Amino acid sequence: MALQRPKGTQDHLPDGTPKLSRDVQASAFVYVQDAARRVLERAGAQFVQTPLFEEAELVRRGVGGSTDIVRKEMFTVYYFGDHGGYVLRPEGTASIVRAYLQNGLKQLPAPLKLWTHGPMFRAENVQKGRLRQFHQVDYEVLGSAEPLVDAEAIWLMWEVVRELGLKGAHIKLGSIGDPEDREAYNAYLRDLLTPHAEHLSDDSRDRLTRNPMRILDSKSEGDQALLGELGIRPMLDFLGEAARRHFEAVQRYLTAWNVPFDIDPSLVRGLDYYRRTAWELHHTQVGAKSALGGGGRYDGLSAQLGGPEVPGIGWAFGIERLLLALEAEGVPFPEPAGPLLFVAALDEENVSLAASVALAVRAQARAEFAYRAMKPGTIFREAERRRARFAALIGSEEVEQNVITLKELATGRQHTVPTHDLSLFLQGHLT
Repeated sequence: MALQRPKGTQDHLPDGTPKLSRDVQASAFVYVQDAARRVLERAGAQFVQTPLFEEAELVRRGVGGSTDIVRKEMFTVYYFGDHGGYVLRPEGTASIVRAYLQNGLKQLPAPLKLWTHGPMFRAENVQKGRLRQFHQVDYEVLGSAEPLVDAEAIWLMWEVVRELGLKGAHIKLGSIGDPEDREAYNAYLRDLLTPHAEHLSDDSRDRLTRNPMRILDSKSEGDQALLGELGIRPMLDFLGEAARRHFEAVQRYLTAWNVPFDIDPSLVRGLDYYRRTAWELHHTQVGAKSALGGGGRYDGLSAQLGGPEVPGIGWAFGIERLLLALEAEGVPFPEPAGPLLFVAALDEENVSLAASVALAVRAQARAEFAYRAMKPGTIFREAERRRARFAALIGSEEVEQNVITLKELATGRQHTVPTHDLSLFLQGHLT
């Protein structure tokens, strides 16, 4: 049997592949990335790219030692002479903040808006929309603690979704307060749950001493049943005055900008670096785990990584999960464009000339050519398969008259164009 790709990964395939679904269609990924680029760069975000692997300590400090990501889901990178000090990045924020600190980006005008896209890696159970190598669009803002920055970040996430035509998404908004608020909430959870520790899963018993808030994210059905029976008070009940004012300001901005959201008192983002504003983007048609992505404020992350205090906020969504939602809604994508011109020779002695014509056209548009001589009918069929707009025929007669015969495939109209006027003719048909 031929070798297979690793479990939990996908091949992103060219258009026309048999039985091609949107979540493995390479052009669909580009479509999402381009939509994000348009929205985010119009807001002043600049593109960055970080390595696919990082120091394990960066992820441990940045994501948090009590998270499932660090404890169970990291891919360790080994190479000659190394003993596993590197991991494939499981998320993008810690890497971007590391790059911000290491490269002196604090010298740039603040707040600094950055965005990226690319693969992330987590060793978790594979299911629909949840892979071991998945892809994210990531947006981060560093250098401002204003609630207006939070609101704009949420608005931009919503704008990307609107740009793509997705209708059924909704935002769940919450706050996890300041560090002292979280400490008070963790103390409350510890006091409430300790008498029931024997009914918790092994993971949650460990979290009870390390970080009780993580228990609320537990994937154990028994844990979730116990939490429901105990009637856990939400984090919002423990917000201090400063965090509450911040949260209310974010809501006012979003309401003014007509961004729909629901307050979710139980929302607890799964990474330890979050403070204050937190939110998730959901869509009910992608399965029980309906989150497409989410974000939050992380003012303490820079200091956790050894740098100065730098306020920050950001979000990410999974491209694969977003594509599942788009497919579930039947949102149409533009048909991938073919070449403007497909050039073919009618006889072997003019194959080289046909190639030369196509190469010259590429200075202004996409052009392809046949690598052998063809009959006219075959040329037209091949051009249609490639979704070309024009088919160009070059034979001995065309060479003698110094012209090129063109057929516009959509209309069937034929044109005889002097060779030296081909560029001018095609220029009039560029869109």
